Amino acid sequence: MTAVIAAGWGRVRNVLPERAALAAMRERPRNDLLAGLTVAIVALPLALGFGISSGLGASSGLATAVVAGSLAALFGGSALQVSGTSGAMTVVLMPIMSAHGAVGVLTVGLLAGLLLVALALARAGRYMALVPAPVVAGFTVGMAGVIGLQQLPHALGVPAHDSDKIAVVAWHAVMDFLSRPHWWAMSTTLTVAAVLLVVASVRPAWPLSLVVVAAVTLVVELAGLPLARIGHLPAGLPAPSLAFLDLQVLSSLLAPAVAVAALAALESLLSAAVADNMTGRHRHDPDRELFGQGVANLVTPMFGGMPGTGAIVRTAVNVRSGAHSRLAALSHALILGAIVYLAAGLVAKIPLAALAGVLLATSVRMVEKDAVRAMFRSTRGDGLVLVLTAVATLTLDTVLAVILGLVVAGALALRAIARNLRLHHEPLRHDLQPQHTEDEHALLAEHIVTYRLDGPLFFAAAHRFLRELSDVTDVSVVVLRLRRVTTIDASGARALGDAITRLEKRGILVYVSGIPDDGHQPLEALGVIARLVQAGQVFATTGAAIEAARERLHTSGIVPRLAG
Repeated sequence: MTAVIAAGWGRVRNVLPERAALAAMRERPRNDLLAGLTVAIVALPLALGFGISSGLGASSGLATAVVAGSLAALFGGSALQVSGTSGAMTVVLMPIMSAHGAVGVLTVGLLAGLLLVALALARAGRYMALVPAPVVAGFTVGMAGVIGLQQLPHALGVPAHDSDKIAVVAWHAVMDFLSRPHWWAMSTTLTVAAVLLVVASVRPAWPLSLVVVAAVTLVVELAGLPLARIGHLPAGLPAPSLAFLDLQVLSSLLAPAVAVAALAALESLLSAAVADNMTGRHRHDPDRELFGQGVANLVTPMFGGMPGTGAIVRTAVNVRSGAHSRLAALSHALILGAIVYLAAGLVAKIPLAALAGVLLATSVRMVEKDAVRAMFRSTRGDGLVLVLTAVATLTLDTVLAVILGLVVAGALALRAIARNLRLHHEPLRHDLQPQHTEDEHALLAEHIVTYRLDGPLFFAAAHRFLRELSDVTDVSVVVLRLRRVTTIDASGARALGDAITRLEKRGILVYVSGIPDDGHQPLEALGVIARLVQAGQVFATTGAAIEAARERLHTSGIVPRLAG
């Protein structure tokens, strides 16, 4: 019992913040505070926009940015990660909001937090690094498209159609606009997006989004333009509460909670990896990062916030702004909290079309064009996985899209590995002892054939191997050299056994040499070589196997002994 408790505490301690990471917050506070201010300027319109897109409202987006942003900064595994709302998360939340309402979304966030903490304690973070690059690139392209389509109702100045299918919402928005054009909304959105994209192409580090939104809001107010606004925002965060929790609907929300937790884990760890690559000096702890996101999502719903995740755009801004420690991400959350308490009235006047322009520009900047081109230039398989994942992200559930991408990438990888299995026909002469005569060499070569297997003998390659080896004819003995086989699974062992059986049914003796150390267990477990071992037809070296086969042929009279 004591050992179990000690092991459990060890796992908990492994995901808690390290003292060194917390001490680093005192090293360069000026750099971190300036970076935090810069990120807050970028994060404010994004938090408002994504909160509205999710259906929970702008105040929910702000609550997530403040609560999840601060807790993930303290407990997360990356010193530079910035957490909050994200476009990918809003896409996952839309059908949950449509089916279960705000209560369902908040409950799903709580359950997802529990799942993330469990993943962290199970040390599952390391496995997220196995996601192939084409899947990540395709997911990013698809999400950029989804976020762009989400903005059409606000960009066109029409009400959003009540549907969890983004394509349906976009179609109805276009149709409504064509019947009643609202040029001020579209002009505002395109102006904001164009300014941000042009400035980003020249000065990518400038946090201009809030400045542009503020300027547009001022012009709209002075001109009295008929544009929809954010509307009323509460001055501060609500008191923490679990009143939303409905135990009767928990079972129906487990599947959505798994999807939200999977997305939060994937996006957070990808974002942390981006931060590592940008600096070259920081390395995130994936299990601590999952724990930090879990804690953040456990607490955020109590303040009315939507599920949060690591945000790639804000994390990149944080790194480019010179952040040194997690104090930058923490200060960004505190600055947003101050805005919630001190400037809620001003924030409520922001036009929704301006926020749509910010998110539209964000979706365009999400796509790394050079990386996408590189994927297509790499292999046809990489391009296929990227396109398939992107299309599935646009048309299906986002987590299903990632799963589909992983399945296809895995199938292509297995196909490539299976092609590495080679069956080589080798000349016999070099394996015979030198004291034998040339005539005996020639005579034995007519009756003994040697094949060398190179590569993995597993399920993806087993049938091809079986077909090739079963075609052997007109010999008395087949010697199989297995020393270069890299792995053998149950399917490969069974295929080998089937090939041996087929050869023996045609009167061909089979000898095996050089079984690798890790190959004995599957061959013995499936009874493939037990009979051959009893018959003395399994050897450590090929030379010994051929000498035994030679003696067998002489004894049986198939090959007469010749005088040396």
